[in-house]
Amino acid sequence: MPAIAEVLSTNVPRPAPRGSDLPTCPVCADSMVAAEASAYLTESVVSYLWTCDTCGYGFVTKHLVKRFSCN
Repeated sequence: MPAIAEVLSTNVPRPAPRGSDLPTCPVCADSMVAAEASAYLTESVVSYLWTCDTCGYGFVTKHLVKRFSCN
């Protein structure tokens, strides 16, 4: 019985990793991994406090939380 081998490409298109959504410092351009703090401002808005480990610059981002419901 003959053997058949399949070679798979290592260049598989993949979606961008989650890290691409994370902010970079506007002062030194270092990437940030985790927010220092977070707080719900309203039921649908979350605020995040970011502080750069490299230069110490801090800033706040706000994000709208989308609610999903299952039928």
